[in-house]
Amino acid sequence: MKKVAIVCNYILKPDRIGGMDRFFKLFDEQLKKKGYIVDWFFTDYTAFDFYKELTIYSANNTSVEKKFIEVVSHHSYDVVITHFTELCTKFYKNIYLHNPDSYVISVDHNPRPLDGFSLKKRIKKRLEGVLYSKFIHQFIGVSQYTVNHILNDYGQFLKKKTKVVYNGIDTDVFVKRTQENKNKFIVASHLRPSKGIQDLLKALSYMNPELLEDVVVDIYGEGASKEELERLTKEYKLQKVITLKGSSSKLNELFCNYRYMIQPTYMECFSLSILESLSANIPVITTTVGGNLEVVENNKNGYIYNPGDCKALAAILENIITGENNITENTSDLIVQEFHLTKMVTNHINLLP
Repeated sequence: MKKVAIVCNYILKPDRIGGMDRFFKLFDEQLKKKGYIVDWFFTDYTAFDFYKELTIYSANNTSVEKKFIEVVSHHSYDVVITHFTELCTKFYKNIYLHNPDSYVISVDHNPRPLDGFSLKKRIKKRLEGVLYSKFIHQFIGVSQYTVNHILNDYGQFLKKKTKVVYNGIDTDVFVKRTQENKNKFIVASHLRPSKGIQDLLKALSYMNPELLEDVVVDIYGEGASKEELERLTKEYKLQKVITLKGSSSKLNELFCNYRYMIQPTYMECFSLSILESLSANIPVITTTVGGNLEVVENNKNGYIYNPGDCKALAAILENIITGENNITENTSDLIVQEFHLTKMVTNHINLLP
């Protein structure tokens, strides 16, 4: 029987069951049906029911790469797949040294800075591409944006072994919006500066307070920016508008209670939150970064603006609140057809040798 190791720089949390969690679970199930033995390696994991069928090694909040090398030094694997790790590092050479016959697939989910990497870092990545790319058999980007950056970062010579496999979600678990839910907005995001939530608060501060009297913006997520967002909410006098809800494992049931999702991000690869929102028939207000334009079409299933343009975001929100703009198209059809979880799993299984 072939053995597969999947190494994920990702923390498993019972209060955050999202798109990748559902992918991991279904991918494990489908691999086992095909006769594979599957071991998973995560940055941190304390057992909970959702993952009870998976064989999991936890790095206990240290390096998941180091944890895997510890294990692979006395276990051999036919296939090694990585998610959320940095590409073209010495880690991949170490996989080869301990497990020279394994077939290695690296899936890149990592967004790039809006202004690009520094010259020093660009040179470093290009050198790493030359040194370590030979230890990776396939490079997978989760969007065309990601593939373009893999080739720009590490070298165009990787083109023949680089391809797109889009993320997907389990559309069946998302409750569909059936009513207007007037002026209720949701944000579902890590709370860090690169997600641009501070721009949303600034945009709201530009608007006439009378327009905001019946507006609700619920922000789901945790992160280092929480205190700053609380401070800005008070500074801009938005306490009656903004509520920080913390993490939730029930977003699949909550999206339908809102009219639009707002994602004012500066960095994105291919957003699962966007897929989830659209699946629930909730249009998206987001920026032009990353793979966003590969799924969101302006005025059709959402509204697009340039990252950091708070006045443009304020204008979009004002037009929605006043009724000047509104999206009535069912946004879930595209997700079912093109970005369903089963398609993502099938495409990943087809990568295996």
